Amino acid sequence: MMDNLILTDFLTLTGIAFTAALILYFILQKFHTEEDPRIKDIEAMLPQANCGACGRAGCHDFAVACTKCTPQGFAKLYCPVGGSKVMKEIAGYLGMKAADREGTVAVLRCNGSCQNAPIKTNYNGIQFCRIAHNISSGQSGCPDGCLRLGDCIKVCKFGALSLNPQTGLPQVDSEKCTSCGACVNICPRQLFEIRPKGQNNQRVYVACRNRQKGSIARKNCKTACIGCMKCAKICPEIKIEENLSYIPCSVNAAKYGRQLAQTCPTGAIVHIEEKDKNND
Repeated sequence: MMDNLILTDFLTLTGIAFTAALILYFILQKFHTEEDPRIKDIEAMLPQANCGACGRAGCHDFAVACTKCTPQGFAKLYCPVGGSKVMKEIAGYLGMKAADREGTVAVLRCNGSCQNAPIKTNYNGIQFCRIAHNISSGQSGCPDGCLRLGDCIKVCKFGALSLNPQTGLPQVDSEKCTSCGACVNICPRQLFEIRPKGQNNQRVYVACRNRQKGSIARKNCKTACIGCMKCAKICPEIKIEENLSYIPCSVNAAKYGRQLAQTCPTGAIVHIEEKDKNND
């Protein structure tokens, strides 16, 4: 009796499932629409990073957006990984025009190296920055400095980040960096920033995020920003908030960079001058 009941229940459920599947099949056939063939072509032009840096769910979603937007809308779309070269290729395929954009690169806003911010306490917990950030101020004692555990290096798909053995800090290879933003998103202390590569490949920024008062900040790191305002006197675009200086991307690094770096009393301001390899 029990066996017959189980068999009846099984056959009933099987019949319901089969009927539901049949209904779904006919619904899909009735409302099925062919995907724009251009989507597949555009997706093939993209780098297939699926990083989301473009603001879309992935390369396929970005390709769909390209086919559906107006010429004005297309000018707002940009794939940081593929850069201007890929966008111009897609624009040519669609008969549109790609907007000219300045190249960008990730920078680390921390100069708390092993020399500048010596280790005071040993961290023996799980080796992830996100975990260490929640339970520790860091081995150097700086509550905003790099934790040196390399979460950013692990998530970089392009090999643009590596650990500098001398400083103990992650370093960015500007030639490999695609500005995908993975390091920006993973860092619990928000130490990475995507900035323009700059006129003549020059960049200037404050490599510090510590908002403590100067004397306290420098106890943990000798290159901490102390909010002295000397940089703001050189360039009025620079803002000082909560004891910390910030240099906007709009500041002309070619004009002010070297002077700002030399004037900073702690060395918190970094001025980068890269040789343009394209002109070699």
